[in-house]
Amino acid sequence: MSTSEEISALLVTRFGTDPGAIRPEVPLRQLRLDSLALEELRLLIEDRMDIDLEDVVLSSRDTVGNLITAVCAKAGA
Repeated sequence: MSTSEEISALLVTRFGTDPGAIRPEVPLRQLRLDSLALEELRLLIEDRMDIDLEDVVLSSRDTVGNLITAVCAKAGA
């Protein structure tokens, strides 16, 4: 499963996000992810992909694409 597929699966299963709404250009706030939800998502991604995202700073203004890029950078490091 690719990084974007992993993140999409988490958004759908854990946050009830409509799969059709998950596109790279969509801001995370449009998916109803506030700061608490973003922190929960970060922890879920860390656990599922066995990476450390401690120094990755994302806000609800960032896009799904930004999130995927940040996770890919850490996964490849």
